[in-house]
Amino acid sequence: MPRKVLNVGGNNREIAIPKVYDGWAHHLLDIDPAGKPDIVADARELDKLPAGAYDAVYCSHNLEHFHSHEVPKVLAGFAHVLNDEGFADIRVPDVGELMKRVVEQKLDLDAVLYTSPAGPVTPRDVLWGHSISMLRLKNEYFAHKTGFTQALLRKVLAEAGFRKLYFGAGELEIRAIAFRREPSDEQRGWFSLKG
Repeated sequence: MPRKVLNVGGNNREIAIPKVYDGWAHHLLDIDPAGKPDIVADARELDKLPAGAYDAVYCSHNLEHFHSHEVPKVLAGFAHVLNDEGFADIRVPDVGELMKRVVEQKLDLDAVLYTSPAGPVTPRDVLWGHSISMLRLKNEYFAHKTGFTQALLRKVLAEAGFRKLYFGAGELEIRAIAFRREPSDEQRGWFSLKG
C-alpha cells in the first residue's frame, strides 16, 4: 500500500509538491472548492477526518492564513491525522528575515522583493498576503493573518507535541520537518536530516 500525504491548503494539483512524495497517494485538502481538492474542508477542522490516516502532512504557505490563536488547532489537526511515524512538512514565510531585509535595505512596504510566477512580491505581500492574487482572483483566502520566525514556529510545533524538529531556510521561507517521535533512518534519508 502506498504511503499517503495530506496536502493541506494546496489550492490545486497544478501546484507541485516536493519530489519526496512521488509515488505516494496525494490527497489535496482545501477550503476553496474552485481548485477541485479531494477534500473540501477547513484546516481548523482536521479532527473530523479519520485519525492516523496519513504518513505525512504537507503544508506549504498555508499556516500563515490562520490567526495566531487558531494555529494550535490546525497543528493539533496535523497530529490527529498523522500515524505514529508520521510527520509534518511545513513551509511559511520568514517574517524575521523579511524584517531584517526591510531595515537593512531601507525598503518600503511596496518595494519589489522578487518576482514569483504569480507576479511581483512586496514586503506587504509577505506580511498580509499576495495582493495581486487576492485582487485578480477575488479570493480573501489568500490573506495572511499571522507570521512566523523560526523560533516562533519551533515553539508552536513543540507545544503541539512535535518533539523532533528540523529546520531549513530558503528565499524568505522557513521549512520545518516535524516529528512526534524519532524519525526512522529512511525518513532521515528523504530529507538528509542530521541527528
